[in-house]
Amino acid sequence: MPFLRTLMLAGGTALLLSLTPLASHAATDGLTEQIEAARQEGSIWTAFALNRHLNPFRLDVAVEKGRATLDGQVESEVQKELAEEVALSVKGVERVDNRIVVDAATAENEPPRLVQQLEDASLAATVKSKLLWNSNTRGLDIQVKSQNGAITLSGHAQTPAAKELAGQLAANTDGVREVFNHLSISTADSSSSEVQTAVEEAREDISDSWITSKVKASFLYSRNLDALNISVDTEDGLVRLRGSVLSSAEKRLAVEIARNIRGVRGVDADALRISS
Repeated sequence: MPFLRTLMLAGGTALLLSLTPLASHAATDGLTEQIEAARQEGSIWTAFALNRHLNPFRLDVAVEKGRATLDGQVESEVQKELAEEVALSVKGVERVDNRIVVDAATAENEPPRLVQQLEDASLAATVKSKLLWNSNTRGLDIQVKSQNGAITLSGHAQTPAAKELAGQLAANTDGVREVFNHLSISTADSSSSEVQTAVEEAREDISDSWITSKVKASFLYSRNLDALNISVDTEDGLVRLRGSVLSSAEKRLAVEIARNIRGVRGVDADALRISS
């Protein structure tokens, strides 16, 4: 199932970074927490969608440092308590901030379909993964929500360019219909943050296999590429692309996607042909 594959990919990114002793924890702890939170949110979403007592209601989930925040409306206290118990059953979730409102008049005229809920959870996890893998957005404070294929980004970006890039990464994800980019620009500490990010990236020793897997996954997630016709190999951070694409625009997109994956030092696309 695509959703489960996404969660496995997102979970598999907690990872493979081998850094110097004390600096390694400072550089990777935040990233690992974000990836784990994305996995936990997806797991709660799935559990809600599969529970016949909860799937008629639209419930929102956010996880941070083991705390799940639940929002939305249900018809009874029993359903509210059930949602909390379901969230607590997910590995790594230690407490729940249950903000669900009980309203006996909550409409169920058009209950969200199970398939749509799973697709939304999958899309949110996919977009989060792309933002974490990208060298220009991985340190940003971004929350991702998906509803009926519409992605909403909230949080903070350091520059207008970073905000725009986050929106483009989301929009170029297969299955996304539209993007509401509500990121605010916080420039107060952008210089120090950029320096810190550069220092952390210099310390990282990301494996070639990690880079290859994330480039391939990013190609698969892209709505504008036929990933099955592109092979990817990485050696010492240099990504080599082979195969065929339909146009020069697709080739440029493939190169750009690969270049922006964390740890990539360069991209060789000489062997990536344009089909006539």
